[in-house]
Amino acid sequence: MTITSGKHFVMKKDTYHFQLSQTTEKELYISNHDQDNPKKVAIYLENLSNVVIDGKGSEWVFHGTILPIVLKNCTNITLKNFSIDFAIPHSRQLHIIEIDSTQNSVVARLYPEGNYELVDNQLFFIGEDYREKPFVGMVFRADKRLAYRRADVAFEPTKVAEIAPNVFKIEGLGRQPYLEKDERFALRTYLRPTPAIFVSECKNIKLENVVVHNAQGMGLLAQLTENIALNRFQVALKADSGRYFTTQADATHFSACKGLISSKNGLYEGMADDAINIHGTYLKVIARKNTHTIQAQYMHPQTFGFKWGTAGDEVQFVAAKTMEVIGNKTYSIQHIKAVDKPTEVGAKIFELTFKEALPEEINEHTPCGVENLSWTPRVIFKNNIVRNNRARGALFSTPKKVVCSNNLFDHTHGTAILLCGDCNGWYETGACRDVTIKKNRFINALTANYQFTNAIISIYPEITDLKAQEKYFHSNILIENNIFETFDEPILYAKSVENLIYRNNTIIKNKEFKPFHWNKDHFKLERVKNGLIK
Repeated sequence: MTITSGKHFVMKKDTYHFQLSQTTEKELYISNHDQDNPKKVAIYLENLSNVVIDGKGSEWVFHGTILPIVLKNCTNITLKNFSIDFAIPHSRQLHIIEIDSTQNSVVARLYPEGNYELVDNQLFFIGEDYREKPFVGMVFRADKRLAYRRADVAFEPTKVAEIAPNVFKIEGLGRQPYLEKDERFALRTYLRPTPAIFVSECKNIKLENVVVHNAQGMGLLAQLTENIALNRFQVALKADSGRYFTTQADATHFSACKGLISSKNGLYEGMADDAINIHGTYLKVIARKNTHTIQAQYMHPQTFGFKWGTAGDEVQFVAAKTMEVIGNKTYSIQHIKAVDKPTEVGAKIFELTFKEALPEEINEHTPCGVENLSWTPRVIFKNNIVRNNRARGALFSTPKKVVCSNNLFDHTHGTAILLCGDCNGWYETGACRDVTIKKNRFINALTANYQFTNAIISIYPEITDLKAQEKYFHSNILIENNIFETFDEPILYAKSVENLIYRNNTIIKNKEFKPFHWNKDHFKLERVKNGLIK
């Protein structure tokens, strides 16, 4: 069908299949994804406005390495009432049916069945346009919760032998107990070629009652977009599928957005990463050309190639080692251009000229990053369920107001809520200045250790020289009227925070798991000013 502006499209409820032969190739640089190009896109909407697409409960099934939906430079778009799935998911799972600890081997059944081959006693997964060898996985209990204290379990067997179609004897997995009978071992790589839905340079986007059952990257990736509202958006298991996993990475991810990001009444489960992650991107200063001009670079290999800023944007500079703001004011971009490419498409390096003179310490010899403050959003994360996922629950990195309320965090494998900021590795901005975390329920978070997971709520900016820090990174954080149901000790970890209030919260201890975390304190604070625990 041809989609034009100002139209309301209502589809007949049905199952629709999208083949590789029906896609169009587009050069797209997608934040926090593999930057291989071109991408094969099934539904591509560009330069449209005032469009509603209503799937009426339809199921959309994609075949191959396809990017299902792209919205680019669109305004006032609503997508609703459909689901996204892949006929052959990149990740597969092994159902452990026998264990022989004396021979260091297991017998396991593959699901979904078929589309595999054994070469030199090693297992490969085959799709319509790919062949991959899994090397890591997530271990799920039979009740679909991730296994206690087993994070990112390696899959490097010495031998895989087929003893019946879709049934393997797998040898040399490592020291037992490595897997347990009736567990599901979801095998994967770290590749993330495409999200299910990609939104770029748009305004006023709504997703209503849209369900992503599987994606080869994230469920939703939005970048450079103003105002995006999710209502009853789900990254969720299909009830009759038998699968234990959903997306290869985050359920939802927002990079360099502004306006209001709203996620309400959602369900996020079985992901290989976080439920929501909101941040900008630091460019690293690599050259000082004169008092007003610098060159700066995207540093992470999965985040580059798209517009970083425009003339008139306000920025600030951050010292990488201490994460302190350099100077006492912001600076306005007068001109920005790509250096290593003709335009921002595919570029890593930009030249930025500012209206004001820059402090002398902003140069290539002093590790520092530049943060675009104009592209930072307000956030509402409310009435959502986050459960049975790897890594962390919700990540917020924005100076604008954040309200995280009335959510259920049920057995997130790591930290339930993380406030971060990193100008050294991920280069994800930035400092939070107004965060309210209230009326949430946390059930047995932190059953495994991941990066930045020091407590159920972890305020953990990546600061390599905390002793030298004089200012504070995060500020004005309120945590109140929450319920923590936990088997272990750490509730709150906070580093480099000014004005932190924790009050009127309830902690309920249980014995579902054995305590193991290195942090034995309910509240562990490092460089906190004006902190109240009540």
